[in-house]
Amino acid sequence: QVQLVESGGGLVQPGGSLRLSCAASGIFFSISTMGWYRRAPGKQRELVARITSDSTTNYADSVKGRFTISKDNAKNTVDLQMNSLKPEDTAVYYCNADLFGNIYWGQGTQVTVSS
Repeated sequence: QVQLVESGGGLVQPGGSLRLSCAASGIFFSISTMGWYRRAPGKQRELVARITSDSTTNYADSVKGRFTISKDNAKNTVDLQMNSLKPEDTAVYYCNADLFGNIYWGQGTQVTVSS
């Protein structure tokens, strides 16, 4: 049974930083593509960042230069470091795993950027 458990969300002021973490179990983590998606109020879920099995990364244009995705194959974790946060980054952030087309989701963690 695949489980993805996110942590690290919360309330932060504009310009601040947060680090999200996702702990994966029940999956061949090292050969999976891991990603972070988000859904803002009234909007569709969108890709934020993704890291492949060979550590190739992709980012949404809106977060390039501010967010960094990383993974630890020994710990089966994938993190999202978010810097210079903006109010428009407010959303529920979801961890995602893609193992040869088999897709798994975490339950999500709320990130709110507000003064």
